[in-house]
Amino acid sequence: MSESVVQFNRVFAEVNRSQCRYRLLCGGAGSGKSMNTAQDFILKLSDTRYRGANLLVVRKTEAACRYSVFEELVGAVSRIFGTDASRFWHIRQEPMELTSLVTGGRIIFRGMKDESQRERLKSVAFESGKLTWIWCEEATELYRADLDILDDRLRGDLSAINPALYYQITMTFNPISAGHWIKKRFWDAPPSPDVFLHHSTFRDNAFIGKEYAARMERRAVDDPEGYAVYALGEWGSKGTGLILTRWRVTDMDPAPEGYDSVWMAQDFGYNHADCLLLIGLKDGAICVLKELYVREKDTAEIITLAEEAGFPKHRPMYCDSAEPDRIRMWQKAGWRAIPVVKESGSVASQIDYLKQHEIRIDPRCKNVIDEISAWQWMRDETTGETLDEPTPFHDDAMAALRYATEPLRRAERRIRTLPKNALGI
Repeated sequence: MSESVVQFNRVFAEVNRSQCRYRLLCGGAGSGKSMNTAQDFILKLSDTRYRGANLLVVRKTEAACRYSVFEELVGAVSRIFGTDASRFWHIRQEPMELTSLVTGGRIIFRGMKDESQRERLKSVAFESGKLTWIWCEEATELYRADLDILDDRLRGDLSAINPALYYQITMTFNPISAGHWIKKRFWDAPPSPDVFLHHSTFRDNAFIGKEYAARMERRAVDDPEGYAVYALGEWGSKGTGLILTRWRVTDMDPAPEGYDSVWMAQDFGYNHADCLLLIGLKDGAICVLKELYVREKDTAEIITLAEEAGFPKHRPMYCDSAEPDRIRMWQKAGWRAIPVVKESGSVASQIDYLKQHEIRIDPRCKNVIDEISAWQWMRDETTGETLDEPTPFHDDAMAALRYATEPLRRAERRIRTLPKNALGI
C-alpha cells in the first residue's frame, strides 16, 4: 500500500487523544465532528496498539445508522486506505458490520427505539477482545436511561487483554434545547476527570466549502437567534422570537389505529433536505410520528427509502405544488401525492393553525426537534422588530409540518362554508 495522507481538523487533536470515560463532541452544523470521529475510530481499530478493542455504534433507530454513521465509517475507510481498503477492512452490508483485517476489531450497529432493542444490547459480545468503545451519534435522540444501559456494558478488567485499552463512550450531536438532559448531566455539572467536553463550529472546519460557509454567515444577519443554535452550536431556548412553543417530545406508537386520522406531508429537496413526515391527529393534537430526512437523494431513491422505512403509501401525502414532476413520480409509484396550493398568505395561515394546536413529536424525529427548537421569526435589520415572516433557513421539516395542516384547514373551511340548512340550523 502506498502511503496515505489523512486530513484532520486541528481543532479535534485533543479530542482524539482523550481517554476520558465520556467524550462529548457538541457543535454546530458542518463542524466536521462526525467525520473526525469516524476517522479516529477507523485509525485506532487499524492500529495493533489497540488490538482487542471493539466498537458499538448507536443511534435511536438501527435503520438511521445505515444512511448516516455507517456511510460515514465506510467513507473513512475509503479515504484512509484508498484502493487498498479491502486488504485492511471487511465491510458487510447486511447486517451492517465492519471488521479490521489487521487487528480483528469489529464495528457493529444497534438502535434503542424500544425495550426489545435495549435488551438486545445487553447480549452484545465479540469473538475477539471486548466491547471497549461506544459511539452515540446524534446523542440528543437518546434518553438518559439509554446512556445508563450503554454505560453498564463497559465493565471488567482490560489489562489481561491489552494494557493499552480503555473504556470510552463518545457522544456527537448538535445541541438543541437548553433543558436537555445531556446539558444538565455534563455541561451544568462540576468538572470531572472522567468527562471531556468539546465544542466546534463550521468555522473550525478547514475543509468546508466556501459556499456553505457563506450561507451560514448570511444567517447571522437574517436570523441571529437561529444562527446561534444551528451554526454556532449554542444550546437553544424557547425564548422570544421562536415561532412554535406549544410542542413536546413524547414516545408515540406509529400504528394508525391509535389516531383519529393519519396522513403524510413532504417538502422536496436535494441540496437542502427532503423531509417526509408521518402525521397523526389525536384528541386535537398534531402528532409527528415518523420522519425521513435526507440530502442529495433523487426522487427514485427517496421513494425507495420511504418504502423501506414503512411509510404507508395508501395514505394521503401533501406536497409542495412547485414540484409537479416530483409529485407525478410519486403518484406513478403508487403514492397518493397531493399538491398543496400556495395561495397568498398561506404560509402565515399554516403557521397560525399550528400555533393553535399542541404538537407532539416522537423522539425519533430528531430533525423535526432540531428545527422546531430553532425556528424563528425574521427581524427587521434596521429596527430589530420581529417580522411576520419565518426565517428561510434550516426549515425543511417545518415546511413539511406546514403542509401537514392542509387536510385539517381544508376540513374547517368546508364546515365554515356549509349553508345553515346543511347544519340543521
